[in-house]
Amino acid sequence: MSAETYRDAWGIPHLRADTPHELARAQGRVTARDRAWQLEVERHRAQGTSASFLGPEALSWDRLARRARLADTARRCFTALERKDPETAAWVRAYTDGVNEGLTEPGHPNPAPEFARTGLAPGRWDPWTPLGVWLATHILFAGFPAKLWREHISTHLGPEAVALFAADGPGTAGSNGWLVSGERTTTGHALIAGDPHRFIEDPGVYQQVHLSCPEFDVVGLAVPGVPGVAHFGHTGTVAWAITNAMADYQDLYRERLRRTGAGVEALGPDGIWHRAARHTERIDVAGEDTVEVEIIETDRGPVIAGGPEGLDDGTPAALSLRYPPRVTADLGFGALLPLLRARRVADVDRALDAWAEPVNVVQAADTEGGLLHRVAGRVPVRPAANGLRPVPAWEPGHEWTGWHTPPRAGLTDGVAVMANQRGPATPLGVEFAPPHRADRITALLAGKEHWSAADMPAIHTDTHLGSAAPLLTHLAALPSEAALASEAALTPEAALASEAAPGPKAALASEALTPEAALASEAAPEPKAAPDPEAAPTPEAAPDPETAPTPEAAPTPEATPTAAPPEAPPTPLTPLTPLTPLTPLTPEAAALRDRILAWDRRMDADSTDAAAYAAVRAAVVRRLAAHPVLAPASVPPAYPEVLLPWLALVPRLGHALEHLLRAEDLYGIDRAAAVRAALEEVAASPPSGTWGDTHRLAPWRALPDTATAPGGEPGLSGDHDCVLCTSPVPGLTDRAARGPAARYVWDLADRANSRWVVPHGASGLPGSPHHHDQQPLWLGGELAPVVTDFDRLTKESDD
Repeated sequence: MSAETYRDAWGIPHLRADTPHELARAQGRVTARDRAWQLEVERHRAQGTSASFLGPEALSWDRLARRARLADTARRCFTALERKDPETAAWVRAYTDGVNEGLTEPGHPNPAPEFARTGLAPGRWDPWTPLGVWLATHILFAGFPAKLWREHISTHLGPEAVALFAADGPGTAGSNGWLVSGERTTTGHALIAGDPHRFIEDPGVYQQVHLSCPEFDVVGLAVPGVPGVAHFGHTGTVAWAITNAMADYQDLYRERLRRTGAGVEALGPDGIWHRAARHTERIDVAGEDTVEVEIIETDRGPVIAGGPEGLDDGTPAALSLRYPPRVTADLGFGALLPLLRARRVADVDRALDAWAEPVNVVQAADTEGGLLHRVAGRVPVRPAANGLRPVPAWEPGHEWTGWHTPPRAGLTDGVAVMANQRGPATPLGVEFAPPHRADRITALLAGKEHWSAADMPAIHTDTHLGSAAPLLTHLAALPSEAALASEAALTPEAALASEAAPGPKAALASEALTPEAALASEAAPEPKAAPDPEAAPTPEAAPDPETAPTPEAAPTPEATPTAAPPEAPPTPLTPLTPLTPLTPLTPEAAALRDRILAWDRRMDADSTDAAAYAAVRAAVVRRLAAHPVLAPASVPPAYPEVLLPWLALVPRLGHALEHLLRAEDLYGIDRAAAVRAALEEVAASPPSGTWGDTHRLAPWRALPDTATAPGGEPGLSGDHDCVLCTSPVPGLTDRAARGPAARYVWDLADRANSRWVVPHGASGLPGSPHHHDQQPLWLGGELAPVVTDFDRLTKESDD
């Protein structure tokens, strides 16, 4: 036996070989068979050559890839890997050999039709290409453009605006992950479950795979184009999974550049002008002229925006990017083989000491009761100001001086929950996701003493929206005609008695004349003070991007008594005294308000009330964005197009709405009036259907699928701050480009009880029976069984 390929009922590849190197070759070969077009796209993205066939829409990315030196960094990392870890380098080379064989093998049964559409032929993979794919996939993962946003919004509104718009308010889509120890399971062995949240791509960003050889037998979720199983795997005796740690490990420097007869110089922190590396490259653009790009690299890093002449609009600016692999020539690939060979938690722990990028929180468990909850990855030690905004390269005090020791954490009540909130990685980050997803998962797990693998989908698909309270509170404060009539009918004696009555309403009346002030009295925590951009945040202050018809979304299954605890009732809303005059709502608006206040706060696809809430939320966001105080921030600086999504005002407002409505003051903006106007607007033209009618999947495809009619993608349950995190952009679109890129449950009692699912299917080939065959499961919250017994699989080939 050299290598054998088997398939299960879902077309998932199960590979068996004599050696790890032959297995890597087989993994590369089967990936080329199943995902040829995806591999071609990823290879071009890593090289910065995707505009050559995708056209001008891809040019901004190619510019970034070239200017950030992604391909050159990947080459450097592979050269260093060959020197330091020749076994892993040879293993990676075997994978690329397999990719090249699979792409060029004669008689390929299902050639990807996209090659014919573009006139491309599959290109050859170099040994460093997998490292380039990994780097291109994650270069924006740490969100360094957020530093440009903080600077931008501070310029318009002052430094206190940073906290209002921080990710702790809007949230940043990441992942859910939870580890349940054996003391809290029905088997006495641990369970690990979760779902990574990324842009939903078609084909998907994760590839289910089973890799077996005499040294190891692993199932997991691979990244197409990268050997092994990096993020989510189960070896039979130990399993691991990750979430984004939300660590800050990339820095932007403002450079002072000048041209000389010899090239370009950059002013250093020593006050001396230093020669910068410089050359030019040409980018081919389909249907347009070739574009020339100047590549400049200073002692800090490659210049990714601007240059000696400034930005495209002439604004004097040049920004260099410093990121760990460019500094260390290490992407952490040395961890991949040890992870596959791991037998116990201690083996996973040792393997992760070599992890570099991205920085993750890892949860692991083994069959002997071992548990692990730690951060893995490389975060530089440097002044805290580097984490907040671009810092001046010519001033001393912004250098990297070492690397943080990755923090560790334990379990609480037998569980550990990570959903990108503040946790073990707090000292390493600036902004994190709001706590709603993590708190909800924790509450669900607390509602039952013992859990099984079969129970976990009820948590995966929970649709309770934890961030709804502030808008609902504002709606409750709007006066209805009946309430005004009742108030007008009060006798003086009754009014006095009412005022004398103790209780929270009396406190509200005495100290809060506006919804803004009254919101401060809610049990929910107030927003933290805005960080001073010049000050170093402490751990206490900082206690945390990546469109064929399909069936309509199946309703999210309700939790059964044995699968999840009953849901707690919504927190009662306290009416607030509005700043605007006490005039009654129209009957239509009052009825809509009452409907939304009676809503169960579940963002279910079949819910008309969820649709009404989302419509009002979107209208509030649009009105705030149009306000003269905020509207000027809608014009971003002339940074490269690929960075502009981080600087867009409406998405920032939409995801920060919870904080903006809860803050004591919002630059004098009458939020009660904005909420009232939004309610009246929606009442005059209410949504005609359910949440799933507009909240539809919007997958990214390198080539748009002309066969899919507008609105043909499936409707979804969930929302940004639900455990079922399917992210619309309030105020801009209800469609969801982000969501669970996979779901998994790893059972340490018996790997055969583990389950998984991806949004589409195992095959990237349109027309394949396994192209989208998992989508009904994914939509309905179901999981496919993990099969590892080769006797239950169908043999496809010997290679």
